[in-house]
Amino acid sequence: MLRSMYAGISGMQSFQTKLDVVGNNIANVNTSGFKKGRATFQDMLSQPVKGASQPTDLRGGVNPAQVGIGAQLGSIDNIHTQGSRQTTNRPLDLQLEGDGMFVLGRGFDAQNTDSFNTNGISQNQNVELQYSRAGNMYLDDNGYIVNANGQYLMGFKADGTNDNVNPDETGPINIPAGAQSFSIQGNGIVNYIESGETKVAGQIALSKFSNPGGLEKVGANMFQVTVNDGQNFIDGDNSGDYNAANDTILFAPEDAGTASIVSGALEMSNVDLSEEFTEMITAQRGFQANTRIITTSDEILQELVNLKR
Repeated sequence: MLRSMYAGISGMQSFQTKLDVVGNNIANVNTSGFKKGRATFQDMLSQPVKGASQPTDLRGGVNPAQVGIGAQLGSIDNIHTQGSRQTTNRPLDLQLEGDGMFVLGRGFDAQNTDSFNTNGISQNQNVELQYSRAGNMYLDDNGYIVNANGQYLMGFKADGTNDNVNPDETGPINIPAGAQSFSIQGNGIVNYIESGETKVAGQIALSKFSNPGGLEKVGANMFQVTVNDGQNFIDGDNSGDYNAANDTILFAPEDAGTASIVSGALEMSNVDLSEEFTEMITAQRGFQANTRIITTSDEILQELVNLKR
């Protein structure tokens, strides 16, 4: 059979995947905190027709001759560029301006302080952490800040004086029921007013990744860690390796290169519709061209079959 037919089939499959990625980007053009995808291709193994030869005293060298057998999917990248700001004036809508992600946890009793460890919440095996750039937060019935899925927004808890936070005490942030109002500062400090006095409820914590493209999307605007995300940590024991018992993955906003928090705004999707429509046209024409290759190869095979007549 003709190699061109198989090359055309592989090209159709690759462009179909590209269309799937473009379609998902367009579907999430208004999804808060969404990071667009990008499909890249690679050529497949080429079949050698003639090998290379080195120069001799009588003649020059000859280059190899190879016939490619199609294209394949190279990667589907998550592009973590900053999305545009949408102002909402809602205090619990939070936008990250810079690097970092919100840390959200579940799988524990938020009202049982013994379920949290000091100096790094990830050592608690009952706590499942995920990460997000979507900052549409809410208060639950117990006054804890949660996201749309009910996952607790993690941070540093207030110390006993209610005037500051303790960086060694981590967990969900609670605003007491008696609070008259609250506000969130750019450095993540959550203040509330109770009986005419301003108090500190805690400080929102962020996590940083040197390779955010290595995170895995798990739906609902959430990401989870992989072995290739390059998650940063504070090396508490100077070992150079992450140890959940002594190190922490939590950073204060506006510290160590992390983002600042803008209250009353959301980070929108970083999808550019004009770019996506251009990529859609490219994928459509590429798919169409590969169908022509298959049609032409079929006509050639038809001619070969008709030789016997």
